[in-house]
Amino acid sequence: MADTPPNQNVVDADRKSRFTRLRSTLRILYHGQSPKALRFQAVVLIVDLAIIAFFVASPLLRDTESFLWIDYSIAALLAADLTARGLASSHPERWIRQLPVVVDVFILITLLAPTWFFNLGFLRILRLWTLSHSSTVWRPLEKRGLGGYRDKIQAVINLLVFIFVVTGFVYTAFAQRDAGIAGYVDALYFTVTTMTTTGFGDITLPGTFGKLVSIVIMIIGISLFVRLAQLIFRPNKVTFPCPQCGLTRHEPDAVHCKACGHLLNIPDEGHH
Repeated sequence: MADTPPNQNVVDADRKSRFTRLRSTLRILYHGQSPKALRFQAVVLIVDLAIIAFFVASPLLRDTESFLWIDYSIAALLAADLTARGLASSHPERWIRQLPVVVDVFILITLLAPTWFFNLGFLRILRLWTLSHSSTVWRPLEKRGLGGYRDKIQAVINLLVFIFVVTGFVYTAFAQRDAGIAGYVDALYFTVTTMTTTGFGDITLPGTFGKLVSIVIMIIGISLFVRLAQLIFRPNKVTFPCPQCGLTRHEPDAVHCKACGHLLNIPDEGHH
């Protein structure tokens, strides 16, 4: 068996070194706290929000000439972002199995084949849900003392995602049928009136399947509303790891850990 030429070994080592430096640079940009990293994370966040705005407006833009151009451009951006995040991860195999990443991969597939996945295009709004679980969003907010609002913001996002997913499903499955749904706004109107149990009755889904869909919307929708109301009116919890069991979320005036009973000494933010 012939030995590998010395020059080839040098080339391979140089490629490996450059790849390692690339991963290190991406890790710093995505997870670092330097001004450069924070600016990069802010740009990524703005791009993510622009993508979500396109997903919300896509039912209205689908028939325009520029739709496919925008669709494929966003697919390229999302593919580049997913690749970069994977390279920045310390354990790519574990990273790719995370639910938000799986959702993003599915969204990328629908972007690459918009005509094949037309009926599932409404699921792209799940990108908003994956964004709400991103450390890129919460790290700067926590540095500014806004981490206590995380549960409330995520509850609002969960509700919005549910509304838009259900609206997309209703529009796709029942538009132009005997349901009174002539457009996307009608589907949104039906979703909100159903999940709030207002039920004006001017738009109804036909058949047994339509009734089952309405029941599911009401049950899940009212549950999300109750969850949001609880988080808004319930006192904020503080982050303080229990020395005994490690529970991190406690009531601001807690004296003992509710999980193990260990005596706590939570600092009072009002005193310095």
